[in-house]
Amino acid sequence: MKTALITGISGQDGSYLAELLLAKGYQVHGLIRRSSTFNTSRIQHLYQDPHTPNPRLSLTYGDLTDEGAVIRLVERIQPDEIYNLAAQSHVRVSFDSPGYTADVTARGTLNLLECIRHSGKRTRFYQASSSEMFGLVQETPQRETTPFYPRSPYAVSKMFAHWMTVNYREAYDIFACSGILFNHESPRRGETFVTRKITRAAARIKLGLEDVLYLGNLDARRDWGFAGDYVEAMWMMLQQDAPDDYVVATGETHTVRDFLDVTFDHLGLDWRKHVKIDPRYFRPTEVDLLLGDSTRAREKLGWAPRVRFQELAKMMADADLAAESRICKSEGRI
Repeated sequence: MKTALITGISGQDGSYLAELLLAKGYQVHGLIRRSSTFNTSRIQHLYQDPHTPNPRLSLTYGDLTDEGAVIRLVERIQPDEIYNLAAQSHVRVSFDSPGYTADVTARGTLNLLECIRHSGKRTRFYQASSSEMFGLVQETPQRETTPFYPRSPYAVSKMFAHWMTVNYREAYDIFACSGILFNHESPRRGETFVTRKITRAAARIKLGLEDVLYLGNLDARRDWGFAGDYVEAMWMMLQQDAPDDYVVATGETHTVRDFLDVTFDHLGLDWRKHVKIDPRYFRPTEVDLLLGDSTRAREKLGWAPRVRFQELAKMMADADLAAESRICKSEGRI
């Protein structure tokens, strides 16, 4: 039985990856941050019941910035694979908290790589790189060889982590891969991210719970895919004979306006009657266009996205409508 460590297991990607690895028979360990509120809702269903944890799933409180704690954890569980998904992952927030973003996203990755280097075990390492590293894009579509031009503290931190992964692979012969993932969404996406913000607001407007949605740049273009598809690519990378870096993307681009069109139309609404532009949601430096070329992943890994853009938006809208309806019924409002 293989053993895997997932940092950021309680996040969107971590929850889908944990599902995948458990289905493949792994022993899964997850690193989660201590919080004053429960932050494990995305993985709660992976327990057999609320009182009896899945024997192949173990959660440990910790922080990637605590190098000693990370070393002790890796020494204790001796993982065959490490998937580093933890980060301060909100681009807009990274402008407000650049130091914290760098500590977790950049230095945290270095701590893990150092653990592997000194462990003596041939642990395979996956680094969650980001299409945000391309920033002010130098070519379209973006591929593994496209120069980076980061436009946020988050993107700069991810670029540090990406090149550290490459450096440790080449300097110390570590099996280390980076997945340069373009935007990937799901019903488990955080509510502050624009896609989930749209689908949740649309559901609440449909139910008469609110009337206005405030957004920033509606013309930003992104390559949006389904997180459940993208975690399969992560696993595939660590099953290869040799490590490499891969762009993971759909190869299609759509605007925020397009996402509004599909979501609101699916729920029988006109977004133009409800959306207002708020300058607070504009970034100091905007990334206007991201479009990925995943040819290497398709040819070498045999990976391909299954969920298309419209299907993704409708999936998220349906999930939020169902969730908000359950809350309303439990409170006796409908």
